[in-house]
Amino acid sequence: MIGTIRKHSKLLWGITVPVMIVSLFMFFSPSRMGQGGSGGGGDFGSIYGKKISKEDYLNAEHEFELAYFFRNYEWPDKLTSEQLAQQVYYRLLIIRKAEDLGIYVGDDEAAAAAGEILRAPDLVRALRINAQSVPPDVFVSQILAPRKMDAADFENFVRHDLAIQQLSDSLGLAGALVTPQEAESIYQREHEELTAQIVFFSASNYLSQVTTTPEAVAQYYTNHMADYRLPDRVQVGYVEFNVTNFLAQSKAEWAKTNLEENVNAVFDQYGLKAFPDAKTPDEARAKIREELIRERALADAHVQANDFANAVFNLHPDNPRPEDLAAVARQKGLAEKITAPFSGQSGPEEFIASEDFIKAAFALTTNEPLAGPIVGSDGIYVIAYDKVLPSEIPPLAGIRERVTRDFQHDESILLAQRAGDAFAKTLTNSFAAGKSFDRACVAAILVPKPLPPFSLSTQELPELGDRAGLNDLKQAAFTAGVGHASGFVQTDDGGFVVYVESQQPADKAQMDAAMPQFLASVRSERQNEAFNEWLGMEFQKQFGNLPVFKQAAAGTAP
Repeated sequence: MIGTIRKHSKLLWGITVPVMIVSLFMFFSPSRMGQGGSGGGGDFGSIYGKKISKEDYLNAEHEFELAYFFRNYEWPDKLTSEQLAQQVYYRLLIIRKAEDLGIYVGDDEAAAAAGEILRAPDLVRALRINAQSVPPDVFVSQILAPRKMDAADFENFVRHDLAIQQLSDSLGLAGALVTPQEAESIYQREHEELTAQIVFFSASNYLSQVTTTPEAVAQYYTNHMADYRLPDRVQVGYVEFNVTNFLAQSKAEWAKTNLEENVNAVFDQYGLKAFPDAKTPDEARAKIREELIRERALADAHVQANDFANAVFNLHPDNPRPEDLAAVARQKGLAEKITAPFSGQSGPEEFIASEDFIKAAFALTTNEPLAGPIVGSDGIYVIAYDKVLPSEIPPLAGIRERVTRDFQHDESILLAQRAGDAFAKTLTNSFAAGKSFDRACVAAILVPKPLPPFSLSTQELPELGDRAGLNDLKQAAFTAGVGHASGFVQTDDGGFVVYVESQQPADKAQMDAAMPQFLASVRSERQNEAFNEWLGMEFQKQFGNLPVFKQAAAGTAP
């Protein structure tokens, strides 16, 4: 049953290909519904002629959050309100359809599915439970309650997820009617192999041909000034309590207790799964031991950082000042450092900062100049406001070296692409004159690179390096056909031309062995496609006529 729950949770999260433009959903969030979205007054719309209440919406939102959690073991807090609303309305529609069709989930089936979820190894590991299953009361208190959910929300999620799976199986049934003969044809097409040679036109080979003058660099800067705009940045002072300074203390504390028992308990519960990159049990135990020591060291660092932060905030409790951080640091013999300016996207260059650190840094002001303790991957931080640097475009004089490099790089790409275009045209003429691909390469003083056999199902081709994408190669080669060369294909590095030498059918023995699983996979994929197609049409019917959607589709929405 857990396989069913997992499968459908993945299916629902996969239903994100918008059946209408994504921007429509910004008008479908609860906050906008109460602001004249589809009628004002908190109107959430209707599905199949029945109004959607605020309770309906919030229940579906909780269910989607749980579906997301069980797939990713994190909450969907990074989704925008528009993305969240999109998923909630999808779920509302599917739930209502299942109800209208009378799909019923019995108590025993729901209870069994809930039990399987609570026994999921990933959930047990996430909650650090030393048991085979997460106790229901622990699940409620540690997972549901902090999100303002309760056991009823979990039960609704389980029942509806099972009902939705039955609905998906029913509505997607036509997609499952794939014959073995059709599956064999698909397998053959995906696994027939080509042998080919490729000629790369890499920018690095043309860099020496770029003519660089001050005038050309200045013109390039003028044409690309927007690319050099610096975002809003901040600088903060910080005192770091690095975890490495507390490792010795942590080891000493563990030496007084039962470190090895804890190591063995974790290994007995998770085995090599605790650290998948560990090759042996001893290596896994060593990593577990290191992690336990590190966790205690981080906790010790947090205690000391908390004491320091209290001293900083208590220095001028009614009128905190940025310089309070440095003052207390001097009193305690600690070093206050200043970061280089950093943006919200890049973070400090001095260390790897957590999202909480960056968020706190950008929230600092002259009135609220202090923050912390903030937990990072390598330590705990207490920070203070230093300065804010607004967005700006630096003058050419300050970034000339960078602009020159960019100019030379872009020009070398253009030269490589011109050479590739010229070769592709020459190759066409050579073939027309009866010359071979190899002779054309020799005449052009180019060295083709043989590629190992590859098919549409090939997942990687190391020979390409970073000079060409695998999908670009497949598209070019399978379009060209045997005995022909592709046109010039542009890439970020320059481009390539591929010549197809031969084509071999899929191995019959391998196909026969793989066919049962492959047939099941194709049927499942077709079933999902059929269900998604139905969902798209239903969404259009139910919500496409709302005035706000018509406005958005016409480009007149605010």
